[in-house]
Amino acid sequence: MTRTTSAVARALERIERLDPALHAFIEVWPEMALAREREAVARRLPLGGRPFAVKGPSGIRSYAARRLIAAGGVPVGATSVPGPGTVWQTWGQGAHGRTVNPWRADRTPGGSSAGAAVAVAAGMAEAATGSDGAGSVRIPAAWCGVFGLKTTNGLLPSPDRTGLASAGVFARSAAAAEPYLRRVLGGGGTPDEAFGLPLPLPLPAVYSEDLGFAAVDPEVAAVVRAAVDRLVAAGTVRLLDRDAGLLDPAGAWTAVRGGSPDDPEAVRVRVRRANDERLDALFSGGALLLTPATPNRPHGHEGPGSRYSTALTWAFNLSGHPAASLPAGFTGDGCPVGLQVVAPRGADLGLLAAARAVEDALPAAPPPPGHR
Repeated sequence: MTRTTSAVARALERIERLDPALHAFIEVWPEMALAREREAVARRLPLGGRPFAVKGPSGIRSYAARRLIAAGGVPVGATSVPGPGTVWQTWGQGAHGRTVNPWRADRTPGGSSAGAAVAVAAGMAEAATGSDGAGSVRIPAAWCGVFGLKTTNGLLPSPDRTGLASAGVFARSAAAAEPYLRRVLGGGGTPDEAFGLPLPLPLPAVYSEDLGFAAVDPEVAAVVRAAVDRLVAAGTVRLLDRDAGLLDPAGAWTAVRGGSPDDPEAVRVRVRRANDERLDALFSGGALLLTPATPNRPHGHEGPGSRYSTALTWAFNLSGHPAASLPAGFTGDGCPVGLQVVAPRGADLGLLAAARAVEDALPAAPPPPGHR
């Protein structure tokens, strides 16, 4: 008789085999994970022992992780985040070295939820928790070719006193993320029965390559535009003629975080107010916003250079809107590109449903070579 290997055992085997090269984990908990899986199965808990990874050394104590564990999810380990010695956050430091992008080992996976995205991309976990204060879920999701969603700011508990950071989840796809998001959002004031409801197509959406201010790599822009054109041709999206131009949020974000621009109060109030008014008009009637997730492709491990990887993401940490990155395709040098989908505040379930419709119309993202 053939013995079926459990999901947790498969995840642990992949971690043991693949992580020495990828450095996605800082800790792995095999004995605890297998014990939790047996308990979840025996108690017939909703997630039934599905494995997931947590972000960083404190991730096991996060609200999202606690919700998943209570529902029968099994944490298999803690994933890498940026280590000391650098001010840029688009990298990770695993237990045995710097975290590498599973598509291009000479490139960073993004961050700060670096190891979480790598763990999911390489199949070392079905899902992973993350947090996003400027793009820390969406950037690594884009650069590792997986799905990553930042929830509406304030919807779930967050230790970030500035209000910029909110919880997020990674999975290989929006469909794969749904069982986990069902449990995380189910305790955050969102009706559980609303999951899975299809949205009427085509979805009204606004496309912006640069939000009116960002300098975007032309090849990244071309990959995303091709994905949007495919969505329109498939009848998934109907583009609206609305202005998606915003003020550059860099100064306002820095002021809120506690930096020292020339006039932090004026920047914070003026830019946030102007952008909130523009976004309220843009999202009226339940429209979505589509943009590249990042203005650049994954950079090398030496750093991002002069281009802000957060240019297209941190506006929505200031405004609080839920936003997700979905795989859109690849640049000619083999780097994944993300399509960012932004929804009205509080429409996290609608965003998930929209993401599922979008990914149904786009080619399925393959796993990275060598990690299949």
